[in-house]
Amino acid sequence: MSMALCCVLVVLSGTIVHAQEEPETGSVLPPDSAGVAGEVDGLLVPPAPRVVGARVAGDEVRTRFVLDLSGDIGIAISALADPYRLILDLPEVAFQLPQGAGREGRGLVSAWRYGLFAPGKSRMVLDLSEPVRVDKTFVLPAVDDQPARMVIDLVKSNRSDFLSFAETSRAQLAQGKGAPKGDKLTTEDSDLPVIVLDPGHGGLDTGAQGVAGTLEKAVVLDFASILKRKLEETGRYSVHLTREDDTFVQLAKRVDKAHDLGADLFVSIHADSVTRGRTLARGATVYTLSDQASDDLASELAQSEKMSDIIAGVELHDEPEEVTDILIDLARRETRNFSVFFARKLVDEMKSAVKLIKNPHRSAGFRVLKAHDIPSVLVELGYLSNDQDEKLLVSESWRERMAGAMVAAIEGFFRPRFARQENEAGQ
Repeated sequence: MSMALCCVLVVLSGTIVHAQEEPETGSVLPPDSAGVAGEVDGLLVPPAPRVVGARVAGDEVRTRFVLDLSGDIGIAISALADPYRLILDLPEVAFQLPQGAGREGRGLVSAWRYGLFAPGKSRMVLDLSEPVRVDKTFVLPAVDDQPARMVIDLVKSNRSDFLSFAETSRAQLAQGKGAPKGDKLTTEDSDLPVIVLDPGHGGLDTGAQGVAGTLEKAVVLDFASILKRKLEETGRYSVHLTREDDTFVQLAKRVDKAHDLGADLFVSIHADSVTRGRTLARGATVYTLSDQASDDLASELAQSEKMSDIIAGVELHDEPEEVTDILIDLARRETRNFSVFFARKLVDEMKSAVKLIKNPHRSAGFRVLKAHDIPSVLVELGYLSNDQDEKLLVSESWRERMAGAMVAAIEGFFRPRFARQENEAGQ
């Protein structure tokens, strides 16, 4: 793919190209007449743009991806390799698509997904069966009762050209951002232990789906909110969530937020879906970090966790595992010891409150547990692939009981610190 073509295709924000049969420049989509405008401080606010349809047509040589839009929106197109993906970045939109949309693809697109990627930004990710070239993009304006349509035509390409396009497109997007990074988060000046709760997945990364259709991203956010409330009711902790709504957060940024907050404990919360042979996994599990997975199930879950960034269309970077600083190495060992100590506390409290899996304390190389200076655990509340676990995960009484057990474990973990503070205050 030539550099000139890349420059045309990568960023389509602002004015969108329009066409009847072929691309035609210089016009814009008509204002959205289907939505209802709102009013803020006496000013008329246009309705939020909507994606009201999406579909794939074609074959393994040429494939067309079509979006039905409520009005004029900008779309930036980029690519990622290994696995091959095409990324469509949009302003925040409302996706009004049928359930299950995107699970089955066609031609060069094997599947696609969508969702909120960050505040003010939505994303669609197209999984590709092989390298492609973006042949052309254009928009058909709304006519009568037909919505406006964004059309993206893909043709079969080769790895070399695809990698060139991926590199160029990502570089152009990075240059286009230009926004300075915000200041690091700070917590209030107090002696309260800082706890960061990490509801897994979010946005276009839905996580596992239960037998009855329950989504992991929703279950874990609800539970994390309950646990946060219970911890705050004690008055002993400063509690934060890595996400507070249905937004995708990269794995590395979850750990970064814990660092920025000066966290004393990091708890990642999941409810995965796994099947081991004919035996369906069931029950809560606590995971800590290790270089080698403790068993096949732990390995499978660690691998599925790493898929989160791939699912959301995030560029992956190889992270060196070797440690050259002896102080960091010592801190990591001490942190792992504290993590194991807390994991055992959790298992002890949870076994009297909820059903646990056999050998409930396990370990694997989860990316969100790799902070060398923050005790970290990953808690599988249960497995959505088991219908009994799924029913419990949406039960209010079960969640209250599980959260109570976790609060008790956290109290036990920080008890030596509280005792030391009380002793120092009394001197």
